[in-house]
Amino acid sequence: MSTQFDIGVDDVGPYQIHGRREIIALLRRLIEQRQLVRMIFSEGGEAIATTVLAANEDGVIIDTVRDAAQVDRILKSRSVSFDTTLDRIRIAFFAAKLQTASWEGTPALSMTLPDSMIRLQRRENYRVLTPRCTIQMPAEGNDDARRLAFPVQNLSAGGVALIDDKLKINATRGHQYEECELQLPGTQSFHASLRVMNSQDITLYDGRVARRIGCEFVNLGGATLALVQRYVSKVQRDQNAKMNGMA
Repeated sequence: MSTQFDIGVDDVGPYQIHGRREIIALLRRLIEQRQLVRMIFSEGGEAIATTVLAANEDGVIIDTVRDAAQVDRILKSRSVSFDTTLDRIRIAFFAAKLQTASWEGTPALSMTLPDSMIRLQRRENYRVLTPRCTIQMPAEGNDDARRLAFPVQNLSAGGVALIDDKLKINATRGHQYEECELQLPGTQSFHASLRVMNSQDITLYDGRVARRIGCEFVNLGGATLALVQRYVSKVQRDQNAKMNGMA
């Protein structure tokens, strides 16, 4: 198994799934929920957002991209990694090689059914999607003294993942930002220090290149941590109610 991104644990063994039926079931749930999947290729140098189109015993069909040169680099990659979340649980799987295919008359990519998948659930740090959450932080090398705002993709008690669509942030692992202001919808904002843990360039649907940056909170105070945990719990309840048809 060739992993081109940080799973977040040293031993993935306890989180691996090997049963073919369970693997197919997980992939089909990604399809049903139309979940975006980050596909990482070119030995970890490139990533795009894609979706799973079909999955059965014969293999998996993945949506492709329009850029012919990018497709060529995907096909030439010695391994391709896939990373996503499903019901707040991180899912990862891998392919040794992808091939061109067709799905309902349109170009696609295909791979053999994975021998295993990683289903990483860490109960202490549930992540929730935060579509209306933003963070303000300083951008190094920016002549404008104003702080820049970036959308937050997900949030947990441990940290945030933000989307830098301006490519302004120093994404070097270990780089630390002070006095970042996180604005939570429907509640108060708070200031925190963030340390960069990982980053990945991604191609958006409109063709623009953005950067997904995962950061951890540094020495988050008890009161602020409680605020974040309450917000995460509220979002979880709201999302569960929506899925159960109660909202």
